[in-house]
Formats: sequence, structure tokens, C-alpha cells
Amino acid sequence: MNIIGIDFEDWFHPHLIKKHLTNEKKIPRIIDGIDKILELLRKTDTIATFFVVGELIEFRPEILDKILKNDHEIAFHSMYHDSLTESNEEKFNIEIEKFAKLTGKRSKGFRAPSFSLNYSTSWAINVLEKNDYEYDSSIVPAKTSMYGITNAQKEPYRISSEIIEKNNPSAKIIEYPLAVTNILGKKIPSCGGFYLRTLPMKVSKDTIKRYESNNVPATYYVHSWELTPELMPDISLPKKDHFITFHNIRKTFDRMNEILQNFEFTSFEKYQKSL
Repeated sequence: MNIIGIDFEDWFHPHLIKKHLTNEKKIPRIIDGIDKILELLRKTDTIATFFVVGELIEFRPEILDKILKNDHEIAFHSMYHDSLTESNEEKFNIEIEKFAKLTGKRSKGFRAPSFSLNYSTSWAINVLEKNDYEYDSSIVPAKTSMYGITNAQKEPYRISSEIIEKNNPSAKIIEYPLAVTNILGKKIPSCGGFYLRTLPMKVSKDTIKRYESNNVPATYYVHSWELTPELMPDISLPKKDHFITFHNIRKTFDRMNEILQNFEFTSFEKYQKSL
């Protein structure tokens, strides 16, 4: 059994877009794609965790009902998709409490925007513990230009603010690291998102098969805006940022559909209950 998280964000939330925005009106559009995403999950008989940016529930509260009525899980992806590097313990705690009020304290899981959990931001683990969170899924066990902890464990482990890359038996929070693979001796992410759009499908499928053969869940993710490219505005970005954000974006839906058709995925909540 593998695990799938939908990072439910709008067009102005991705880091590589956000840093270039100035006075543009940030009116949500991707939020209108919720039914398309839910239908994909229904057709593939998949239960998922929705890591939702809280301000989208403020803007349209009914998305929470739609997620829960379809038996999916709601989880926390910050209130405004600010990197943890732009936050602190007090601000993060306020956001968690606000999200709890919006969701009736249903959230037990967190994913840091842009996978921004590292040793400089590991204080977030303490805040999660304080608010009775049970798991996190922010660690990518491979180094990229934007994020990643190279020597982090690939299988789920107990994470603490003092030890974020390996198991701490006394810690309360379970970390579900994103899936990685090796190509030509180099460890790289192979966990959905940009990597699903860019890597050959054989690599994506072989990664999941390898995790399954080792009885370890392949933790996968995809952004809501990748599944609904027809709702994404045409945004002018520097060449590298544009490539990372938009490359093969119109192939994401079909590729994700193929992955979900060929492998069994569930939510973090249901995976934990199955243990």
C-alpha cells in the first residue's frame, strides 16, 4: 500500500510563481478544479490526503465538505503557503490554531510549503507536537536546488526537532519521507509533482515497485494546479522557474491517472490505521 497527498494550492501559491508576483489580484481559480480531482480519485478507487492551504477554505468553505464527504482526509499545508523559513514558532502556532477552527480540529498531518522543513526550521516539529499532530510529510531524502535532506531515511520514522533525518524512538511525530530513486548513481526525487511530469513513466513506476518490494510505502504527491492546467493563468517567469513550474503540465493528469490505475494508494490516515 502506498500513500498519496494532494497539495491543494491555487495558482499564486507555488514558490517559483509567488516570488515574482507584485500587485496582481490573487483571486483563486484552481479551487474550481476540486470536482475534477475528486472524480479522478473516485474513478481510480483512491482515498487521498488533501494538504490544503487554509486561506482557500476561508474563501470557499464548501471544499472542506466535499473532501470529507468523499472519505478523503484533510491536512495542513499552512494558511498562506509561506515557507517555514519565512515563519517562526509563534506565527506557525497561530496558523495551526486558525486551521483547526476552520476544519473542526480534523487535521492530524502537515506538509511544509516547498518541503521547507530542515534543521533551521525544525522548531515546527515542536509546534506540531504541541497541537497533537500525528505525522509530517515534508522530508525529501535527496538534495535538490530548492530542498531536500540527502541522508534522511527513506522509510517512515519518528522525527524530532533535534533529529530530523533519522528515527528518534522517543519522538511523537511520524515522518513519511517522499519517494526517491537512483539514476546513474545519483539519488533524486521520484515522488510525483515535477518529477512525475519530467521523468520517464518507467522510472516512476519502477520506483513504486521498488518501494513495494521492500514493504515500504511510496509516498507520492501532486499539486492541484498540475491536475487542472486549464485553470492556470499564463504567467511570465524566468526560464528556469517557468520550466520547473510548467514543463509537461498538461500531461500530469493522464500520468497521475496511469499511476493510480496501476498501483494502490491511500491516505496517510488510512495507512496509519492499517498498521
